[in-house]
This record gives sequence, structure tokens and C-alpha cells, in this order.
Amino acid sequence: MAYEAPKRLELFALEGLPQVTPGADLAALILAACERPGCGLLPGDIVVVAQKIVSKAEGRRVRLADVTACAEATSLAARTGKDPRLVELILRESNSVLRVGREVLIVEHRSGWVLANAGIDQSNVGTDTPDTHALLLPIDCDASALKLRQALAAACGHSPAVVIIDSIGRAWRRGTVGQTLGSAGLPVVVDLRGRQDLERRRLRASDLALVDEVAAAASLLMGQADEARPVVIVRGLTVSNDADRAVALQRAHHEDLFR
Repeated sequence: MAYEAPKRLELFALEGLPQVTPGADLAALILAACERPGCGLLPGDIVVVAQKIVSKAEGRRVRLADVTACAEATSLAARTGKDPRLVELILRESNSVLRVGREVLIVEHRSGWVLANAGIDQSNVGTDTPDTHALLLPIDCDASALKLRQALAAACGHSPAVVIIDSIGRAWRRGTVGQTLGSAGLPVVVDLRGRQDLERRRLRASDLALVDEVAAAASLLMGQADEARPVVIVRGLTVSNDADRAVALQRAHHEDLFR
């Protein structure tokens, strides 16, 4: 696909979104927030959405009192110091456990992503009593992104791209960064091989994770604590329509040197 790095981008977080509850119409909530001056959706915009509000709308909150830990979960809880019920949920959401550490299980999520604790979170899950509930990832983040894109298109007359993101750690660096779990309407990986650098040397191993670049930029505006800004609009990125699913970012097992 043809791609040129933009010289300028505009990013702004939508303000005033309410707490999201199970069954909420995310498209309607986003469009209502876009009615503020200067916030209307334009053709070519990218709507970046925090995974957490997608999970809430899809009813992915679980009450820990309803969870019974199996023997494996109890054993792993003793090794990690985690609540056995949380470990049980992690196991249910995972294909396999890759690493075990203090307070963390690195797993292959059932969707194929390698994540800490299967992406399960207890922060800002929308309950009055902390630590009694946990929030799971959406069943299929790519499907969720496509559904939201279609709903936005039906309401506003054009099809903004949608990217669903979460804060994820990396095997070789400290800290988390916004990364993509679901995408619709945007190229996921841009192949730059064959292009020339400044010295006319042809690039031979340059794949750009475009949606993760977008996710990292948007995550700066969303914040990580009590900012309450789960939707960011990205404007000014001109790309082709060669859209793909976010799962295209996943490395095949034989290419993954960190397992």
C-alpha cells in the first residue's frame, strides 16, 4: 500500500462520556460527545477506544464471588500471590500459561495475544466495592471494532476507522504502552520493504505496525488512572483502504523468539 508519514497529526480526547454499563450503545455515546464544538467526526478520522469501555458495554464484568478456583488455579495462586479466583479467570481466558512470576501470569490469551494476566483488570470496572469484580477482554476485539465502525457509519454517513486499545507490557522493555487489540478500517501493518532511505539504500526488513503507532499516541491522551477519557479522535493520517484485522500483528509461534 502507498503510505507517507504525516507531517502533522491532530489528536483530541472526547470529554463528558458517562460511565458505560452493560448493553450501552457506544456509538451513540461517542456521537453525543462529538456534538461539543470542534469535536464532530470528519471523513478520514480514526476513533480510538479504550478496551475497558468496550468490555463494559459487552457485559464482560465478572463477580469474583461467583467464581470457584480449580486445583491448578489454587496452585498457581500460591506461587504468584494472586487471588485464586482471579487466576481461575485467567486460565479460562487463556490457551496456555507461558511464564509465572510474583503477581503475574504471562499467558497466550485465547485470541492469540500474549498478555499479562490475560488482560483481566480490576481497575475502574464500574462497581461501588473495589476488588470484588474483574473485567475480561471482549470476546473478539476485531469484531467489536467492526461493529462499532458500522454503527458510527450508519449514524454519521461516513465510516471512521475504529481502533480498540489497551495498555500492554513488552517482553524487552519496562512499562506499558498503548497497543491495539482490535481494528477496523485501517491498515494494520504497512510493508515498507523496497522503499529507499536517504542514501538510496532499499529497505529490506521494515514493517510498520501502523495501528500500534496510533494506539500509543492516543493512549497518552487517555491516561491510566482517573482521567475518564476513554475515546480519542485521531485526525490527519492519510492511508489507503487496505484494512486488516488486528490479529495480523501476531507473530507465528516459530517467529516468536521470546516464548
